[in-house]
Amino acid sequence: MALYEMRTYTFQVGKLAEAVALYRDEGWPVLEKEGLSANLIGYFVADTGTLHRLVHLWKFDDDADRRAFWARLYGSEAFMGFAGKIRPNMLSQEVVLLNEAPFGPHP
Repeated sequence: MALYEMRTYTFQVGKLAEAVALYRDEGWPVLEKEGLSANLIGYFVADTGTLHRLVHLWKFDDDADRRAFWARLYGSEAFMGFAGKIRPNMLSQEVVLLNEAPFGPHP
């Protein structure tokens, strides 16, 4: 059964557009270039409820696959250069691991 990881990054008020532009122009291209985009289900931006958030949803085979992915990503100099630019505008990061329910559709 697959393991999903939902990462929610909350940014300073007024900094979400900058964060989205950085992901679009630098973060996402690194993921694609280094072959690290296959696990990504999608990026999402909240426009109701708690605002100033960028949500990522990832799918992994299991926790070992998830940990290997993040170790590879954090080992990328290009990605860490991008991360150094975006992190100063972050207020918080939340990581939630989700297991598939035994019914219904799954991505």
